[in-house]
This record gives sequence, structure tokens and C-alpha cells, in this order.
Amino acid sequence: MVYAVVRLRGTVDVNRKIKDTLKMLRLHKRYHCVVVPDTPSYRGMLQVVKDYVAYGEIGAKTLALLLRRRGRLTGNRRLTDDYVRERTPYSSIDEFAEAVVNGKAKLSDLPDLKPVFRLHPPRKGLRNIKWQYPIGDLGKHKEIDKLLERMR
Repeated sequence: MVYAVVRLRGTVDVNRKIKDTLKMLRLHKRYHCVVVPDTPSYRGMLQVVKDYVAYGEIGAKTLALLLRRRGRLTGNRRLTDDYVRERTPYSSIDEFAEAVVNGKAKLSDLPDLKPVFRLHPPRKGLRNIKWQYPIGDLGKHKEIDKLLERMR
């Protein structure tokens, strides 16, 4: 299981601990997204930054879509099925995404893949970036796939 973490708020008047945790997660700007494994250390980091990010469990289909649309290699080249086929034992981005979600592979297994996905602001806007999930968009989401789809 992996989490998709999207930064939704800026850094004005942010506590030093939160700013450092966002830096460790590589979330330097708004609408940047990272995919992290479900480990106790990452869960603790997500608990620290829950008021600045939206996160939730991501499915293989959504991860494959994210890799296809927003996956970039060094030199700002797009990630393609051919690149995955040449560099990994998997034959497509879909198979690779399935392996990442099941814990058999990591995104770092793809050489030159940038760890951050730069997303657009969500279509039709955010609900609220001052409240947690059921009312607003911050914190742990049950529908992170829908949010990521709106941010394609």
C-alpha cells in the first residue's frame, strides 16, 4: 500500500517543524505530489503536516495515470512504456504501477524518474483548505483518487 501526498497550502507563517517535514517529503511548492510507502515513519510525518497536505491510499489505476500524465525523467522527458520496458522487468507503466502498489517495486527502481509530480490546481477548485477532509480537502482522504483526477 502506498500514499499519494499533495501539498495544498503555502508556507507563510508555518512552524519550523512542519516546514522541515514538508522539505523531507520533497513538497516544496503547492500542488506538488509525492508517492510514499505506508511505513510508521511516513505515517508520523503525514500526521505532522496533515494541516497542509491532502493524502490517502492510491490505487494502481490512479498511479499509472499519474505516471503517464505527470511522470517526468531528467531533462523533463515524459515517462513512456518503452522506457519502463527497457529499464525494469515490467512491460508497461500499468504493470509497474501495480507492482508499486503491492509493495513489490518502488518508484526509485526507475532510474532518472523525478520523485515529485507537478500537478495543476484542481478543476472546479478546492472545497476548503482550512478544514480537514469531510468538510474541506486537507488531511487523510478517502477519495484522493478523485482529487488527483481533478488535478491531472
